Amino acid sequence: MVGLLWHCGSAKIGLVPQQPPAPLDKLLTLAQGYADFAMRNIGHVPPALLADSPKGVIQFVPASFKDERAKDNFANAARLICLGYEVTAAVLVLEAWIKVAKPGERLDLTELPSEAFDRREVVVLTGETAKQSVQRLLPIIRTEACAFFGLGEHEGPDLDKFEGRFAHLIPPRRPNAENREMARALLAAMGVTEDRLWGNAGWN
Repeated sequence: MVGLLWHCGSAKIGLVPQQPPAPLDKLLTLAQGYADFAMRNIGHVPPALLADSPKGVIQFVPASFKDERAKDNFANAARLICLGYEVTAAVLVLEAWIKVAKPGERLDLTELPSEAFDRREVVVLTGETAKQSVQRLLPIIRTEACAFFGLGEHEGPDLDKFEGRFAHLIPPRRPNAENREMARALLAAMGVTEDRLWGNAGWN
């Protein structure tokens, strides 16, 4: 890919090579497209894993996300996918409620965000590689009639550190063949086969 470079003072025009987007940046763009597509077509965002592997982009949507056990199962399946298919970059897409402290005030940690009066509806994109992690919050913007209008941009500090069940999905070292085969066998036992992992990630 190339870009146009020109300089008015010396009237020089040249072509400057442009690097293709990094796998994580590509996945974040796909994830945002998926979230927007889902909101416009079904009114909510099913949780999903998008991952970059040697065979292409993996897509995985869990069958259930209704309780803590289902959430743990999704996190475990996501880790096994990253281990079994040599994933180098991954993004989780989750719809959530958040609570933000007002300027000059401390955040009340005793109240769940889903129960807060001033809660905010967002889509959370959690991306990582073996050496990098990033989290984006996309506010869900609605019309006065509560219909979906679009995804906004988070106005606040950058989020590059996070913990919890959905953190550290990618192993720090490349897994060997034995570990990959074991992970795939465990996934198969969970009903997660290769047929479920590849498809068209080009949501509009």
